[in-house]
Amino acid sequence: MKVYTKTGDQGTTALFGGDRVPKDHIRIESYGTVDELNSWIGLIRDQQIDTHYQEVLIEVQDRLFTIGAILATPPAKEVLKNGTRRLENLGLEERDITLLENEIDAMEAALPQMTHFVLPGGHTTVSYCHIARCVCRRAERLAVHLSHDEPVSDLAIKYMNRLSDYLFVLARKLTADLRAEEVKWIPRK
Repeated sequence: MKVYTKTGDQGTTALFGGDRVPKDHIRIESYGTVDELNSWIGLIRDQQIDTHYQEVLIEVQDRLFTIGAILATPPAKEVLKNGTRRLENLGLEERDITLLENEIDAMEAALPQMTHFVLPGGHTTVSYCHIARCVCRRAERLAVHLSHDEPVSDLAIKYMNRLSDYLFVLARKLTADLRAEEVKWIPRK
């Protein structure tokens, strides 16, 4: 299989199932942003962080591939001619959200209570988490935008919402683990 097909040279791309749409279609923006998020998470995973976080992030990356496939499949192509659902066995489940919630709770139990917003930064690894969090929020917004025109998995949107929370708390936890300074945002009076 060749990497280049030349089929996109006119500004269109194929969705899962074969339909072609413009490359700036909201569906492409949605799963393209999930792909961007996956790359940022790979960068976080490549840092000198606890292996537990690396393992969770690998699981997250796998789930993001699933969400990308969900977003790349138009509703009309989701059910095959034999009646089976194309995405049925990809594996995004409620327990994936529960995993993120449990990880958030465990990290928060080891952190001081947050009394102010915090400024992103303090350590390169922490900054990568904040960038990933922002990209995750954008991916979520784009999926919600797409859902105004076509059905989108509620579970996929919920997962991205919880993932952005996880990335924020991971940034705080890594700030503590790396002994970086957490700078509180205090508005001018």
